[in-house]
Amino acid sequence: MTTDRVRLLADMYRIRRMEETCAELYGLQKIRGFLHLYIGEEACAVGAVHALTDDDNILATYREHGHALMRGVPMNSIMAEMYGKASGCSRGRGGSMHLFDSSRRFYGGTAIVGSGLPQAVGLALADTMLARPGITVCFFGDGAVAEGAFHESLNLASLWRLPVLFVIENNLYAMGTALSRAQAQTDLASKAAGYAMTSSAADGMDVEAVHAAVSEAAAAVRAGRRPHLLELHTYRFRAHSMFDAELYRDRAEVDEWKKRDPIATYAARLVADGVLDKAGVDGLDRAARDEVTGAVEFAEATPWEPVADLLTDVHTPRGM
Repeated sequence: MTTDRVRLLADMYRIRRMEETCAELYGLQKIRGFLHLYIGEEACAVGAVHALTDDDNILATYREHGHALMRGVPMNSIMAEMYGKASGCSRGRGGSMHLFDSSRRFYGGTAIVGSGLPQAVGLALADTMLARPGITVCFFGDGAVAEGAFHESLNLASLWRLPVLFVIENNLYAMGTALSRAQAQTDLASKAAGYAMTSSAADGMDVEAVHAAVSEAAAAVRAGRRPHLLELHTYRFRAHSMFDAELYRDRAEVDEWKKRDPIATYAARLVADGVLDKAGVDGLDRAARDEVTGAVEFAEATPWEPVADLLTDVHTPRGM
């Protein structure tokens, strides 16, 4: 593969350590509101985004910290947004679920389940009308497949021949509902057939498998200017959110999935292949921890938005 394997491992460590630190900061009430962690799913964002180009649009879900980081949004900017500081990527107004950076063609981060799907169709339509070369990649969870927006968006993307790569990060639980209790057809990739769309699936716990699958799917979307549905089979190790009591799954199931930790297994593979030794792996982990420490220090030191600016970009009907 052309992508640096060491970089893939390093980036998974960066996401993992950032997310773990966010959980700690949440407990200290430094981060408020809702917080959805990506721990366990790092291979999806890392493998996928490394397979895209700077011209491509990316939309994600409210579990989007890893996607933003991989897209190049600085960790300092992400952490400041978590704190609600003015130096955050959304000026502190969005928080955990609304990371955004249009300069990097990263369009969120959105709290409404499935809302990125029609936005992806709109972005791809705009690119098609303006003859721009990029494709639009939309990440969403298995829960979004139950939304009407999923079906409407796939239908329009296929009908209008739009360059959209729809990526399902199937972690088996839509909030607290098991996939088998919500979907009669649990092979989510097969749903593309109803919209005359090609589809594929890959192991979302294997960063190289994700990279290969996204590379192939993205190439097909670029060449044919037609949509594709890709299902990544993954698993989140933490609860749905920090408010989740996690009563819907057995601890033994989580422990079994943790044996396939995408970071531990990939680190072991690189050591076995002679790409890294243990010291090299430890160095990547240490670098990730140092970066997170610096991001927290930045977020702590940076100012809040001035009170005088609180009504900036807030619009009300005339006469109110």
